[in-house]
Amino acid sequence: MISGTTSLIAHVGYPTAGFRSPRIYNPWFAQQGIDAVVMPMGVERPLWPDLIRPLFRLRNIIGALVTMPLKVDTAALVDDLSVTARIAGACNAVRATPEGRLQGEMFDGEGFVAGMRRAGRDPAGLRALVVGAGGVGSAIAASLARAGVAALALHDVNAGAAEALAARLRQHYPALALSTGSTDPAGHDIVVNATPLGMNEGDPLPLDATLLAPTSFVGEVVLRQEPTPLLRAAIARGCQVQQGEDMLFEQIPAYLAWFGLGPATPAQLRAVAQL
Repeated sequence: MISGTTSLIAHVGYPTAGFRSPRIYNPWFAQQGIDAVVMPMGVERPLWPDLIRPLFRLRNIIGALVTMPLKVDTAALVDDLSVTARIAGACNAVRATPEGRLQGEMFDGEGFVAGMRRAGRDPAGLRALVVGAGGVGSAIAASLARAGVAALALHDVNAGAAEALAARLRQHYPALALSTGSTDPAGHDIVVNATPLGMNEGDPLPLDATLLAPTSFVGEVVLRQEPTPLLRAAIARGCQVQQGEDMLFEQIPAYLAWFGLGPATPAQLRAVAQL
């Protein structure tokens, strides 16, 4: 029940029809007795630069979840960005300090790494391939670098995007072995599809799945209830896999902690979510 004491987390972006966060966070808040609510706010790109700072003048706002098409713009509108958000060139969470400075963070990649660790695979020292150097792919690459991978290969249909991501990574992780240009998964312990390929059944695979090693950990960012064609092919090869929805639930505990709303596990959140 929303009351006069309820705190607000704004979920900003447009269109809002596909927003899942209210159906995950709000049942959790209700179960835990947390007097807060995630509220969708349909904000189009031209309005966001003028809206972000007045939004954070609200006395009962905790923070904001930021989604498309505002993630990249938001990185240029806040005062302080984490290293992960700087490398990604985007952020998906904003909060204000008591002094009024806006802080931006990126949790997409943290959710992927948390899911790997929960599955018993530590990225440290491994070799990773990330196909797709957009916002989500950049965030996953940044988080894998932070987690200590030994080598990172990047690919994007826009070669310049992959090169630019590699350049940003080198600034913060100079010892990391970086390469660009290939989708060949051979020799990689971690393989991530960070492209939209797999959303539709007729999509081509983002890489040659016959080259996957059975020991590879294969991750997907496409949000589907069932495994994508890539993940089905990876499972057939004997690979351990992570679905896009797993990454979604893994990052929410990190959001909650960052907003000061206490601990939660993906399993607890799944149990009460109303998707």
